[in-house]
Amino acid sequence: MNLLYDEKLDGPMPAVDKNALIQELSRTVPDLEVLHLREDLQPFECDGLSAYRILPMLVVLPETIEQVQALMRICHARKVPVVARGAGTGLSGGALPLERGVLLVLARLNRILEINPEGRYARVQPGVRNLAISEAAAPHQLYYAPDPSSQIACSIGGNVAENAGGVHCLKYGLTVHNLMKIEVITIAGERMTLGSDALDAAGFDLLALFTGSEGMLGIVVEVTVKLLPRPQVAKVLMASFDDIGKAGKAVGDIISAGIIPGGLEMMDNLAIRAAEDFIHAGYPIDAAAILLCELDGVEADVHDECERVRKVLEHSGATAISLAQNDAERARFWAGRKNAFPAVGRISPDYYCMDGTIPRRELPGVLQGIADLSAEYGLRVANVFHAGDGNMHPLILFDANKEGELERAEAIGGKILELCVAVGGSITGEHGVGREKINQMCSQFNDDELVTFHAVKAAFDPDCLLNPGKNIPTLNRCAEFGAMHIHNGKLPFPELERF
Repeated sequence: MNLLYDEKLDGPMPAVDKNALIQELSRTVPDLEVLHLREDLQPFECDGLSAYRILPMLVVLPETIEQVQALMRICHARKVPVVARGAGTGLSGGALPLERGVLLVLARLNRILEINPEGRYARVQPGVRNLAISEAAAPHQLYYAPDPSSQIACSIGGNVAENAGGVHCLKYGLTVHNLMKIEVITIAGERMTLGSDALDAAGFDLLALFTGSEGMLGIVVEVTVKLLPRPQVAKVLMASFDDIGKAGKAVGDIISAGIIPGGLEMMDNLAIRAAEDFIHAGYPIDAAAILLCELDGVEADVHDECERVRKVLEHSGATAISLAQNDAERARFWAGRKNAFPAVGRISPDYYCMDGTIPRRELPGVLQGIADLSAEYGLRVANVFHAGDGNMHPLILFDANKEGELERAEAIGGKILELCVAVGGSITGEHGVGREKINQMCSQFNDDELVTFHAVKAAFDPDCLLNPGKNIPTLNRCAEFGAMHIHNGKLPFPELERF
């Protein structure tokens, strides 16, 4: 897999006069901080997918929307590519910079502008941390539902760009389901409002289109999110299984019983052992897999649902079932799951975090397929799942210092994503495509679909200056990858070959 910008496949990068650009920015936007020295640029050379690094040409750190607009107008006029970056916690190379482009860091746009308890919404800037929204809303007994594992650090602008989820997205939805409105700056520096303060807005649903677009259509500078009342009570059941396939089947059994948990998570033995050694969450280290099932709502309803879930789990083959006895134990159960990624980092020099989604009914078969790939490539895989909605996070353990292991990790990761597509799933659930999965986009979508994606991109960014080389593969790349239909030795739709 070639994660870096490939001019042969992705098209030539424009020539940029760096010094002239710095001078114009200094003259036009004198209060805009611009970093250009190597030692200042290095902290921005990667995102959470840290195996791949590119030094940006420039980094800019605006503090106002007007500065963002001015920057975009200058870059548009000079045909300078722009990559937007939030907190840098992304895991698909979506915020990977360009050697001949500007990295627009939105971390300083970090103010909570309004908490409206009557309207149950919060209006925030893109650099606000996900968890900070719930903390600000807590005095009103409200919270923001999407809770990615990185919520203590990740920013809401990045959540919008990647359509982030979290352990509670089964019941409460992804970012797209919890937005009301966003303010966007176009590549030409124009400001647009998408969505509204009402539950619906006239016209096309451009809010949903922008959510998950990975900074390719515009720059998000303000976000209005929905706030929900905190549930009166929440209880967590932990079920142990002696077979990971039984645990996978139990997930479907719970949903089939008409129960929609607040969260339904799975971890296999390797992930269990790593998390328990790190967090001491009380996990059974001999279990082949565990399920964490959280039920929330009114006390009486939660009590009844706990009993129903317990019966389903027993029927599905659970060897042990325990109910968190208090909020402290419930928090420990979730701490182990939310810290699974760093926990695995303690048992391997490196790991490669994948993100794919499958139908729940396919969980047992896909888990066996991952085990077979692990044996074939000689690399351990720790499985952590948002099991309720079929969103998998296989963690492929490797040592980058050993020749060929990174390449094998990439190869098995690609095979896992292709397996997801083969069973009717998707190559991403919440991490986005970025550069990491761009080849697998060729496996999931046909040439007509990809041409449509490029047409949408061209409608907002005809010069392809916003985050180029990410998310949507070029027709040339798919032909090279072997997944694009070729007509008489030529790519279809030659008028779009420049993409």
